[in-house]
Amino acid sequence: MTAALLAEWANFYVITGSAAAGLTGLTFVVIALSADAKRVNLRGLRMFVTPTIVHFGAVLALAAFLSTPHLGVWSLSLGFGAAGLAGIIYVAAIAVGIARLAGDYIPVHEDWIWNAVLPGIAYGALFATAFLIWRRPEASLYGVAVVSVLLMFIGIHNAWDVAVWNSVRKQRDST
Repeated sequence: MTAALLAEWANFYVITGSAAAGLTGLTFVVIALSADAKRVNLRGLRMFVTPTIVHFGAVLALAAFLSTPHLGVWSLSLGFGAAGLAGIIYVAAIAVGIARLAGDYIPVHEDWIWNAVLPGIAYGALFATAFLIWRRPEASLYGVAVVSVLLMFIGIHNAWDVAVWNSVRKQRDST
């Protein structure tokens, strides 16, 4: 039953995995292009850019995991639980790091929403699917799909936010 359900999702995970891999590459290009800026705050990069790569990586890892042959309910439950828990712990560490940026940068509400709240919800939902998969496998797979798309949108938003912030700051420094 699980194999048949997963087979129906194959195209979705090929698309999301490919998109996540491409977006990861584009993020690296943006980082490389902004590296010539004279004042790069490494702590800020760690708090705002690295999570973007982690979220894209999580989508890519989920796509690869769900494309693996012979997955059963037990392995899906274990994989979703481990990934969800790791994500929750990582988001908590990022939230603490953002809170400690106070001297260099004062985070605004949007920073908290896109870097702590929404990723926390996504990884929490992924963790919940580890338990839901036993009773409602089809609904669980829809839940994982929503998590994947949400993490991609979070990553796109955050990469865009950093790119715009960096270019605006660079223009200000030039004048």
